[in-house]
Amino acid sequence: MNIGLFGYGKMGKMIEQIAQKRGHSIVAKIDDASQPIDYKSMDVAIDFSTPESAFGNITNCFKNGVPVICGTTGWLERYAEAVEICNDNKGGFIYASNFSLGVNIFFELNAQLAKMMANLEEYKVSMEEIHHTQKLDAPSGTAITLAEGIIENTPYEKWKLEESGDKTIPIKSIREGMVPGTHSIAYESAVDKIEIKHEAHNREGFALGAVIASEWIAGKSGIFSMKDVLNLS
Repeated sequence: MNIGLFGYGKMGKMIEQIAQKRGHSIVAKIDDASQPIDYKSMDVAIDFSTPESAFGNITNCFKNGVPVICGTTGWLERYAEAVEICNDNKGGFIYASNFSLGVNIFFELNAQLAKMMANLEEYKVSMEEIHHTQKLDAPSGTAITLAEGIIENTPYEKWKLEESGDKTIPIKSIREGMVPGTHSIAYESAVDKIEIKHEAHNREGFALGAVIASEWIAGKSGIFSMKDVLNLS
């Protein structure tokens, strides 16, 4: 499979290594919007670029018949518009705030636990995420996805950074060193505490998940998620 990489930072380089180990070719490394792009050479595009460039990268691929795997966060105010352009061009699209296989299983575990805790008013939920100091957004896209999973299954209505309140999920964001990422969700009462946690050992899991998603979407059109890739739906 011929893969075009949009964004050639640490994640892009790791995706390149894993893709090549799995027998794929990297036919483009796009790190500048002014670079000429040969869309016809690509079977799929993987975007780990920046919030400013992601929407343009993604929609240009759709218009040129290239399915997209996107892990860039911070641009989702235009997600619905991107989906519309994808559908208009009969494209294929998977967006995930986190492509790690373990994290996507963690998303499902989080939703199931939220359903179990929904009617237990004595327990209050809180979240914490820890990332490296170079991470641009806070809270992380993964933390937001986890918060949304709780909101969908409980009476909680919103999340806020470093702020709690009635029907509000407080998210604490910590930036330190070069840690790959840790996310934890706690339900605490006066008598005990229930906590689930995912800790990444390195970035390889994110890159592997993105490559597996690109293999899965080959020949498909539509809007998908990692639930589809992992058959968790």
